[in-house]
Order: sequence, then C-alpha cells, then structure tokens
Amino acid sequence: WTDRNTCVLFGDGAGAVVLEAQEGDSGVLSSHLHSDGNHVELLYQPGFGAVHQPSVEGLEAKLPFLKMNGNEVYKFAVRMMTEVSKAALKSNGYTSEDVSLFIPHQANLRILEATSKRLKLTDEQCFINVNKYGNTSAATIPLALDEANRAGRLKQGDLLLMTAFGGGFTWGGTLVRW
Repeated sequence: WTDRNTCVLFGDGAGAVVLEAQEGDSGVLSSHLHSDGNHVELLYQPGFGAVHQPSVEGLEAKLPFLKMNGNEVYKFAVRMMTEVSKAALKSNGYTSEDVSLFIPHQANLRILEATSKRLKLTDEQCFINVNKYGNTSAATIPLALDEANRAGRLKQGDLLLMTAFGGGFTWGGTLVRW
C-alpha cells in the first residue's frame, strides 16, 4: 500500500474460457499475439523468481511488488490495443461497425475509453466492468465475457472483439463469432 502507482489499481479474480470444436460458423476467427521485452521497465515485477530467490531481504526491498510507469503504460496500451484490434478486424474483412460487443482487458476506464474511441465504437458496443472489480489482470476478459453472457448481452452470431495488454509488454486481440 505504499506505492500509489499500483496499490489501488489491481483487484483479485480468476477466470477461464472453455472452448470446444463444433460445426458451423461460430468460434475463434483469429488471434493476434505480440510481445516486446524492450519496454519491460515500464511494467514489471522485479522478483521473486530465477534472478531473485525469496528472502526476507527481498521482501524488505519490495521485489515481489509491481513497478509501473503509469503514463507510459497508458500510451503504449492504448496504441497497441487499438492496433491489434484493427488488425483482427481487417484480417477477417470486418470493421468496427460490425462488432456486436467489444470486451477489452479491464485495465482502467481511461484506457478503455481511449481505445474504444480510437476504434470508433459506440458505448453500446463496449462492455465495461472495471468499476466493479478493478483490474484483475488476466482474469478481466473471462470475467467480463461471463458477465456479458449472464446479462443476455451475447447472442448467437454476435461478433466479439477482445483485446488485452500486459506487463513485459504483451498484447493481443481475438475476434470470435459467438
């Protein structure tokens, strides 16, 4: 709780999506995954692991806690989430207008709003629940997908655009026909 750059940003959660093969037009249309370790110093966890073994000294040095440069992460995340979303749409012959529901990584509201604005998506096309759970990291999209489904926001044949961004840096986008 002493690092105001990260302590209030992250929630706790877990989620998974189970896929199965089936006949028809529904399913994953494409996935686009990227990473760039050149920006690791902007969002990372210094230890523990192979480099820093768990120790009292490591805890005192706060090695297991996230380090983040929020302004730079924001700019990079918005740019990469927008680019990978456009790539997923373009590679499948779609535009933002075709998207039934945009389910982004629920990092923070500013990132979500900036990304959806750059993609020219309407508020109705965007699913946002970061206000309820915070940033639950890798769980944000599975949790949002489940919540959207339970709320009746997903119909057979809907085109779902999902995008995420993470530490190190990693980012990706997936287009799914529900």
